[in-house]
Amino acid sequence: MKALPIFVALAFVGSAAAARGAVIYAGGGWAAIDRGAVCEALSRSAKVAPKGKVQASAGVAFTPDHRRWGEFHAQLSRVSRLGSSVILHISDQPFLLVARGDQAWSRGGGQEQAIIAAARGGGHMSVEARDQAGVRFFDPYVLEGAPTAIDAAAARCALRGAGKMP
Repeated sequence: MKALPIFVALAFVGSAAAARGAVIYAGGGWAAIDRGAVCEALSRSAKVAPKGKVQASAGVAFTPDHRRWGEFHAQLSRVSRLGSSVILHISDQPFLLVARGDQAWSRGGGQEQAIIAAARGGGHMSVEARDQAGVRFFDPYVLEGAPTAIDAAAARCALRGAGKMP
């Protein structure tokens, strides 16, 4: 079962998204990427999208100016139904997200801290929603590598914000 997280990380690191920034860490199912204006800890869903479909991904974002500091975000595998709930599950903890279309975000600083703390506890993670037809769907993720990727992204943007990196 160890092959799946490594495969997910390698698939992500080799993607076009990673090419638009410097990979500062990759391990487990997560990578930390420095894009200059934003540093992100990112993961692709363990459920690989069919060719031509959107690959679900999730991550935690940091900016040098601290406007986004630990913001959770997700690219859903399908467009969510207007008005329906999008819920992040980390082990047995649910987090209600703000959603629009096929995107979802955390609701603020307190929730972001709780999400990061839950991710550090390990277990499993998934994002649940209903699509436009009302069908429930889940985008599953591995958490192996998440704490280190989150720390690497936060540290890189903290250094940039302190003027210690160009």
